[in-house]
Amino acid sequence: MGNIFGRKRRSRVTEQDKAVLQLKQQRDKLKQYQKKITSQLQREREVAKQLLHDGKKEKAKLLLKKKRYQEQLLERTDNQISNLEKMVEDIEFAQIEMKVIEGLKIGNDCLKKMHEVMSIEEVERIMDETQEGIEYQRQIDELLAGSLTSEDEEAILEELEAITQEELELPEAPQEPLPETTPEKQAVKNKPALQLVAAS
Repeated sequence: MGNIFGRKRRSRVTEQDKAVLQLKQQRDKLKQYQKKITSQLQREREVAKQLLHDGKKEKAKLLLKKKRYQEQLLERTDNQISNLEKMVEDIEFAQIEMKVIEGLKIGNDCLKKMHEVMSIEEVERIMDETQEGIEYQRQIDELLAGSLTSEDEEAILEELEAITQEELELPEAPQEPLPETTPEKQAVKNKPALQLVAAS
């Protein structure tokens, strides 16, 4: 059907990614080869053992020579796998380093633009204006504080005292006289009478 927007989609896979993939594929192939050789070596040892048992010493010796050659190939394969894995690690680490450098470059460009917008002279001007504004407000506060007369000060103190007294006022005591006996005493007095009524 084709691309609707008539534009090719940009692949996110880089050349480094392709190289890493190929190296990993080669490593996996070598590991498969190692498994194959290892299983062959085990079989050939068993065959050589059987040949010796059957009295075929020369054939057993030839087979062991072949086995030895394959063991040397196996050792070389180990080294190749190790080299491939090291190369993969180096490429992947280099990719990380590139991303870090790109990030630093972007951050540096951003800082440069900010410094262009906000120069040292501009910062000093803003700080001076801020200090002037603070000083101006302080002068206004002092003028307002100085405009109160002594009468105003006395009125403020009186109002403060009145508010304090309102908070400290206690509730008034009741005017009615207290009863002579408490409810407990009255119950004790009435108890003999109640006992007499119960007895009759």
